[in-house]
Amino acid sequence: MWIANNWKDYEVIDCSNGEKLERWGDYILVRPDPQVIWDTPKTEKGWHKMNGHYHRSAKGGGEWEFFDLPEQWTIHYDTLTFNLKPFSFKHTGLFPEQATNWDWFSAKIKGAGRPIKVLNLFAYTGGATLAAAAAGASVTHVDASKGMVTWAKENAVSSGLKDAPIRWIVDDCVKFVEREIRRGNHYDAIIMDPPSYGRGPKGEIWKIEDAIYPLVRLCEQLLTDEPLFFLINSYTTGLQPAVLSYMMNTVLKKYHGKVTAEEIGLPVSSNGLVLPCGASGRFELN
Repeated sequence: MWIANNWKDYEVIDCSNGEKLERWGDYILVRPDPQVIWDTPKTEKGWHKMNGHYHRSAKGGGEWEFFDLPEQWTIHYDTLTFNLKPFSFKHTGLFPEQATNWDWFSAKIKGAGRPIKVLNLFAYTGGATLAAAAAGASVTHVDASKGMVTWAKENAVSSGLKDAPIRWIVDDCVKFVEREIRRGNHYDAIIMDPPSYGRGPKGEIWKIEDAIYPLVRLCEQLLTDEPLFFLINSYTTGLQPAVLSYMMNTVLKKYHGKVTAEEIGLPVSSNGLVLPCGASGRFELN
């Protein structure tokens, strides 16, 4: 398992009974997590003195209950600064477990010895975009949500990357890739973090089980002759590491690189265990 264990401003303090107790900077949140199927005693004081609690509804969705939590605040990871705010469906605007991937590809970008162009698809609020830019890459950031791209730009400004070589694109990711192929553009690295289900700006339906393999095949056409890396993240139950590995080995075999795939996770500070948080597949040249 790849573990995001270099955070100072974030931690999973404890997890029990379908929820996790987290510290985001100076604030304590309780949020649901379907992976937490155990029911251990909630002895950590944060369970009883939280700043925000997202309650899952039996009808689907849910709502926040706040106790002295600002509308927005920031946390830091290395040189990066992220603006956080609680919004619909339990999220804060950041997936901290992805830091294990940021560390991996940042080292590859810094060690490449050549200019690196990165394409980040389903780029959300820009965690991977900013990590790649801070490591010295030029990045094309693509997301179908204008609000998310605006949020990512705010994070770039907060991180001192306002003038970094980042292209901000609001578009359906599949259609953008198809246009880039027609334009003859190429990238040294591709990152994608596709949702299980979603809709594009014009109502295009995305269902990951049907769409991920065709998209990876399209993206292969955008790679340079010696791509630095290809990273796929999955939070979908059916897309386990072995599935990601098989798919990436199949599509990227001509590059004679190495594919590794693992669960990613976050350390739990109260007991030293690791909370699983999805899976990632990584391709890199040998």
